[in-house]
Amino acid sequence: MSRRSFLVSAATALPVGALQDPKPVERKRNLHQSVCRWCYQKTDLETLAREARRLGLVGIDLIGPNDWPVVQKYGLIPTMVPGAGSIKDGHNSKDNHAKMEADFRENIERAAQMKVPNVITFSGSRRGMSDEEGLDNSVLLLNKVKAIAEDKGVNICMELLNSKVNHPDYMGDRTWWGVELCKRVNSPRVKLLYDIYHMQIMEGDVIRTIQQNHQYFAHYHTGGVPGRHEIDESQELYYPAVVKAILATGFQGYFAHEFIPERSPMESLGQAAGICDL
Repeated sequence: MSRRSFLVSAATALPVGALQDPKPVERKRNLHQSVCRWCYQKTDLETLAREARRLGLVGIDLIGPNDWPVVQKYGLIPTMVPGAGSIKDGHNSKDNHAKMEADFRENIERAAQMKVPNVITFSGSRRGMSDEEGLDNSVLLLNKVKAIAEDKGVNICMELLNSKVNHPDYMGDRTWWGVELCKRVNSPRVKLLYDIYHMQIMEGDVIRTIQQNHQYFAHYHTGGVPGRHEIDESQELYYPAVVKAILATGFQGYFAHEFIPERSPMESLGQAAGICDL
């Protein structure tokens, strides 16, 4: 099951036995950490939610409405949920606008009712379209729905993704494009999901980018580069420094782990939470 499948529907995963150590891990919680559901497809949601709470996380990312009650049962927040569009078919094409506008209205209203802070959206693929035309089309749609997000207190977050390795032809593959989109829409509720893994692949210079553009970032994702695995010493980014830079901006949003563990899933998740607990 892919990340994209979790955005379309909340699938039922294969159950695994509960871990034996129920003792909660104490965290500083200066950073509000969560975890992306799709990375733990072999772990049933009840177990993932229980373990996330034990490990000191506050939420679970990328889950559909049917799964929200399970997450909330464990005192966690659905920190990022479906908004409108898909990675290939997003707001840069006018052909998608009617459906996306309807989906935004429905999903923002539902998120607000359940006190869910963020809905996700995507630029869509280029398909030969220029960056400027894509910006114009994206602004056109987001201007239609930004008032709803503002009224309901829900963030619309466009995710920045790499087009080099994982998502060929994706338009929103550079920070400048996403920042320009936010500037043109000019809404406190239209922001970016800054995916550290994806942007390290596309442009690097992660800390400086965060320092210069943090006002446009409402949410973060992690992942080890290369390979999108653990965020420990096996990969090229030094996450403690990245986290310190984020905390220095006064960030109060959510920071979700989106790596695919190669070792024991909960051991790796706990390690990541500890690395980022500064």
